[in-house]
Amino acid sequence: MLEPAPYLADIAEGPSGAQAYWLRAADGTRIRLGVWPQGDKGTVLMFPGRTEYIEKYGRVAAEFAARGYGMIAVDWRGQGLADRPAHRRDMGHVMSFDEYREDVAAVREALRVLNLRGPHFLLGHSMGGAIGLRALYDGLPVAATVFSAPMWGIRMTGFLKAISGIVMGLSKPLGLDKTFAPTTGPAAPMAFEDNPLTHDRDQFAYMEGQTARHPELALGGPSITWVHAAVEECATLVALDPLDMPTLTMIGSEESIVEPSAVHARMENWPGGRLEVIEGARHELLMEVDALRTPCIEAIATWFDSHSARRDAATG
Repeated sequence: MLEPAPYLADIAEGPSGAQAYWLRAADGTRIRLGVWPQGDKGTVLMFPGRTEYIEKYGRVAAEFAARGYGMIAVDWRGQGLADRPAHRRDMGHVMSFDEYREDVAAVREALRVLNLRGPHFLLGHSMGGAIGLRALYDGLPVAATVFSAPMWGIRMTGFLKAISGIVMGLSKPLGLDKTFAPTTGPAAPMAFEDNPLTHDRDQFAYMEGQTARHPELALGGPSITWVHAAVEECATLVALDPLDMPTLTMIGSEESIVEPSAVHARMENWPGGRLEVIEGARHELLMEVDALRTPCIEAIATWFDSHSARRDAATG
């Protein structure tokens, strides 16, 4: 039986009828699942990025509900209201990305219990794009996939790239593996003028307002160990053979969080895959100005509509 969890409706602006549940991964870590059950076309499995949480996608859930789709979203371990690292709550930290695979396994079991309407479709954003890609290789049963600015490579400055191997190699012997990665630090408010996420002031205020009202949701930079684990996972995923899965990937022309070249390289060899570069968009494609965001939402819904016939393979 699933255990009810808090859902912060005051900041989500999502469809009515939302529910949240606590899930337990195999290692005992508690994560949180949010469910917006509306929609007769199927269910979108929203895999959020680093620092994110269920309520950030309330508006996105409303967009999909209006187009006939229910949606779920996840608080991965270490963020949102899920269990946080014991040494520092505001630091993103895992020893290995295999830990996120345990989170996905817990989500898959919850989907089985909830029996949400199929077919199911994967929508992975940023770090959720890496977790989602790995989940596809692990047999996640979906009819089609969309990736939004997926983290298939880590964007680093030339200097940081040059020293990253040294820093990662020395971090554990020096006891620095649980410290913030270089150039990152504790959670702090961001000015709109300095943000690399969106051109839309209202969407930016929506995101910043959520953590201002509920500071327990905020998350700072990643640990050195998290960065090392992310680099290793990206390298592993790049080496895997292409998947037979209808996949639409979108990335903004002004992307500065993930590495665009890794996204382009991956999609060049994806059978049945399509890459869309959204001119003028930053990292948060689903929270950009209406002129950019709405066509992205429409393209995603159309992609899912066109592949809904793969129902038999997408509800397990």
